Amino acid sequence: MAPILEARSIVKTYPGVTAVDGVDLAIEAGACFGLLGPNGAGKTTLIEIMEGIKRPDAGTALYEGAPIGARFRREAGIQFQATSLQEFLTVRETVSLFRELYPKAMELDELVRLLSLDEFLDRDTRKLSGGQRQRLLMALALVNDPVVLFLDEPTTGLDPQARRNFWDLIRMIKAQGKTIVLTTHYMEEAYELCDEIAIMDRGRFIARGTPEQLLRDHFGTVILQFPNEDVAGRLNGFPAPVVRRDSEVEIHTSDVDGTVKLLLERGASLSRMKMRSWNLEDLFIALTGKDLRA
Repeated sequence: MAPILEARSIVKTYPGVTAVDGVDLAIEAGACFGLLGPNGAGKTTLIEIMEGIKRPDAGTALYEGAPIGARFRREAGIQFQATSLQEFLTVRETVSLFRELYPKAMELDELVRLLSLDEFLDRDTRKLSGGQRQRLLMALALVNDPVVLFLDEPTTGLDPQARRNFWDLIRMIKAQGKTIVLTTHYMEEAYELCDEIAIMDRGRFIARGTPEQLLRDHFGTVILQFPNEDVAGRLNGFPAPVVRRDSEVEIHTSDVDGTVKLLLERGASLSRMKMRSWNLEDLFIALTGKDLRA
């Protein structure tokens, strides 16, 4: 199947910095593609080129095999991280205003049902909660019934419950066959929602694949965690990699039974041992040396 979105050798430079350095990208129709990267990695610049907002210095962005143009703008929806809304309008009036901007638009009743806007439909947009505002912004991104939907950190600032409710909404939209391009600072969000992710740093992709594939390719071990005092003096010359943190010690091992047996033989306490698998945040830090928000 031909990709619905492509970036071919995209380059974008600013004085003293190359924001996007020869990136190639292909996204299949109906997929949720996640783009991760620390601040300054170039992901916002790349996405804005894919959205047709910025022009690359070199390379081409394509929608269904053709350069980004009028058809793409009719068939794409964008939820920006920050959007200014016309003041003194209700939610109903705001959605109606945006519907008038497109030759083809979803019916107001359908948007209200899909986004559950009915409880605050006649409320001034300045008086919405964070979750309500994000649902309104999603409605505005969907108002033209887009084929491709760009979501730029859509759950930033939401509490955990509102964030998970928004995940359900994204899953429902994806189930309609829409292609979603998601940028996020939440590792769990990328893992839960994305069919494929790319990690970007210094203008280039440094890893790309399904979340499970990336973790499998980069890590073949599990992590055993202990408070420092429970293993103090018992790890000298230990055969498995040991990572010391502020108040914890981590042992990375592919042989849990053997590692536990050796720790018991050395007199370590296992009463507070924790075991966990690697996650996307571990992968991100391992590849970039940075926290995602660094």
